[in-house]
Amino acid sequence: MSPETTPLPPPLAVVRPDWVDNNGHMNMGYYMVVFDIATDQLWPSLGLGAPFRARNLGTFAAEAWVNYVREAHEGMPLSCTNEVLGYDSKRLLARHSMFHGTEGWLAAENEVLYLCVDLGIRRVTTWPEDVLARFAVRSTGQPGRRLALTRRAG
Repeated sequence: MSPETTPLPPPLAVVRPDWVDNNGHMNMGYYMVVFDIATDQLWPSLGLGAPFRARNLGTFAAEAWVNYVREAHEGMPLSCTNEVLGYDSKRLLARHSMFHGTEGWLAAENEVLYLCVDLGIRRVTTWPEDVLARFAVRSTGQPGRRLALTRRAG
């Protein structure tokens, strides 16, 4: 992806001085912070987040994978895109891609397997039908590079 082919969303974060490690680039933990902010941007289009919690339901990350592609440095604006790769009755697989917010090059990728959780009993449950319908509209059906809805043999 590049700004010439696909416009990036506005930057959602800028690499802060306290995010930089002793190697002079963004510490790996802060990549996950930015990807979590990207998740918060995705949720409203799927009926998740605050309205979901109002139904006593939540999303828990069960597994995550990060591919660090290119270094992010202090002051760099960061933009993220989000896509729903797939889902089933209890799971959602999403990918976030992090880009330099103005130059457009890929900095990192993140795949996350989310679970639907009943917050009253803290157990996995099924997604409501209206949420499944939103997933259906957004899902690309693409497989994850590292994660899948079910465990792979091996």
